[in-house]
Amino acid sequence: MIPDTDFLDLRRVASGHPQMDAKATAPDLLAAELDRAEVVRPEALPWNVVTMHARVEYRDDVTDHVERLTLVYPDEEQWDETCVSVLSPLGAAVLGLSEGQSIQWRTPTGGIRGVTIMHVIFQPYQFEPS
Repeated sequence: MIPDTDFLDLRRVASGHPQMDAKATAPDLLAAELDRAEVVRPEALPWNVVTMHARVEYRDDVTDHVERLTLVYPDEEQWDETCVSVLSPLGAAVLGLSEGQSIQWRTPTGGIRGVTIMHVIFQPYQFEPS
């Protein structure tokens, strides 16, 4: 799920970054996620969905490490060390997931990455569970 207020901006981000090589790139991954997303009005968005500027706790399903990130646009990565661009493979993967959901993807080198959303700490469209 993606709020319609973010959808057009995310389409511009995905299309504004050219593919760097013949393999799937982060913009390709973001575009694929947008193609399969359910676009909703912000007021219809559940509180536990990862949106832009959401702060989440996730588990790396390969290493079992639990970490936190804030999902940001490419020019906002410098905010702090936990900011992850939506144009990174991790950022594109977690966009639109909700607590408890997992996703896997193949890296350009052929490896497998996977993450599970453990907790949405903050999401700008809802401040408390409804």
